[in-house]
Amino acid sequence: MVTERRSIAGIDERVGNALVEGAFLTREQLGAAQAKAKASNKKLSEVLLADQIVTPETLATVLSFQLGVPVVELRQYRIQPEAVSMVPEAVARERNVLPLSVDGDVLRVAMEDPHDVQLLDTLAALTRKRIKPVLPLRGGLKEAVDANYKSTSRMAEELTRIVTTGAPAPAPAAPGTPAPRRLESEAVAQAPAVKAVDTIIAQAVKDRASDIHVVPTDDALKVYYRIDGTLHEAVSLPSGVHQALTSRVKVMAGMDIAERRRPQDGQFTATIEEREINFRVATVETYHGEMMVMRVLDKGVSLVPLAELGFQPPALTSFEALLRAPFGMIMVSGPTGSGKTTTLYSALNQLTGKGRNIMTIEDPIEYQFEGVNQIQVNRQAGVTFAVGLRAIMRLDPDIILVGEIRDKETAEIAVQAALTGHLVLTTIHANDSGAAIVRLIDMGMEPFLVTSAVIGSVAQRLVRRLCPYCRTMVSVSPDEALGYQQEMGEVRNDFYGGRGCNFCSYTGFRSRVGVFEVMPIAERVRLLVSKQGSAREIKEQAVKDGMMTMRRDGMLKSKDGVTTPGEVIRSVFTIE
Repeated sequence: MVTERRSIAGIDERVGNALVEGAFLTREQLGAAQAKAKASNKKLSEVLLADQIVTPETLATVLSFQLGVPVVELRQYRIQPEAVSMVPEAVARERNVLPLSVDGDVLRVAMEDPHDVQLLDTLAALTRKRIKPVLPLRGGLKEAVDANYKSTSRMAEELTRIVTTGAPAPAPAAPGTPAPRRLESEAVAQAPAVKAVDTIIAQAVKDRASDIHVVPTDDALKVYYRIDGTLHEAVSLPSGVHQALTSRVKVMAGMDIAERRRPQDGQFTATIEEREINFRVATVETYHGEMMVMRVLDKGVSLVPLAELGFQPPALTSFEALLRAPFGMIMVSGPTGSGKTTTLYSALNQLTGKGRNIMTIEDPIEYQFEGVNQIQVNRQAGVTFAVGLRAIMRLDPDIILVGEIRDKETAEIAVQAALTGHLVLTTIHANDSGAAIVRLIDMGMEPFLVTSAVIGSVAQRLVRRLCPYCRTMVSVSPDEALGYQQEMGEVRNDFYGGRGCNFCSYTGFRSRVGVFEVMPIAERVRLLVSKQGSAREIKEQAVKDGMMTMRRDGMLKSKDGVTTPGEVIRSVFTIE
């Protein structure tokens, strides 16, 4: 590693001097960029491009001339799968190389140091090809390796073996409480069903999937990953592997492998790439057989600060003011998968460590906080949201987090807690901030209690964030331009969009960001609620009081190049 860094440093020095000699930058600019690269542990070329000191074309020309090797733009290079298959994944990851294309006996390989003779010899011996090294223009080699080394082919191979060999899924004597898996023997570890399931869940984690869908059809078994809110087919498998695969997952999740007609749920924990990952499993019988969905919960992911979730500055200021309130209820609303729990966890993390007793009742506990007393819903033991919340009330809490208000009983206790001097954070299913208030009343709560208890209502959605590697200015459709014009009051046809590249699987998007509306319950809103005004009337009054709607938040993000107008329309716009 030391040799590699020295080699890269030498390349950087030569390139920097060449740029100065060519009058592309001054010696002072070079010195400042070198200092910044050293401080951030980045390559000089990355700093020069990020700070727009030189253009990509200029840098490519200088690099190619100085090093005597071609320079490629990885984000747009069409990588050949047959080339990738020539270098094992373990070697590619360890040595940070990516095979790009093969032409006869020549294999083109992207690497950070094209002058590493030992690495070139190793690759030549491994592939029996002549290695032609190229240099990635903007870096991103590790991300490109992650994007191109997928395990779906190995997955299909392992599962096909189950059909041909008839190997059963291993099962313990009796299912126990879900716990981190420990392979009991080498024989079990080599069983095809075990290896196949391990491959499926490992690839899901690598691909940043939030859910794994195992769906039987009339002639195949489909495995889908939900990535950034959208389902992508990972692999299509022979239908004969269905029972072995579902049985293996059921064993891991402590479920009944003999029961296929009744819906079941369970969970298990696995360690993948030295990270502890929790999987929540649910099954149901469909026309073609038992369907299974696994929710992926990465315990190793650190909490995102509130300021990085996507709040506009005025909305963030309003939300943080609500969190400073000594008592009252703050509701976060949105559909399933809209990031409500993430927002509450970030808020809770900001409130910890301040001499207060913080307690939660959750289903499930997705993140463990130091200094927070968390209770897991356990219906078999009679611990529901309502029961757990009653117990919390007797334990002298200051702040209470209720995972979700689902029924009148839970709503009544939460409202009483807010009225008796506690700060209550909770989620509720509703379309927007005004509808969340109406939803609470529809559950049977008296309007005067709601106006007294609720101090703020937050609504949110998640929109896909444009891929930073292939973002470019494009013309949008008339519908997208019209949607932007109606919300923002200005005509605009050109926005940033994603062309698609190796880093985003050619979707144009990578990761997601929240769009929010934060509604503090001001006096005029309270009056409307007490008169049982509609959700629309409540929201309109909140807008008059200064609230920014989710639509406007989303369109501001599209204006800034964070997402697209089409993505905002798809995820945020609702029929009113």
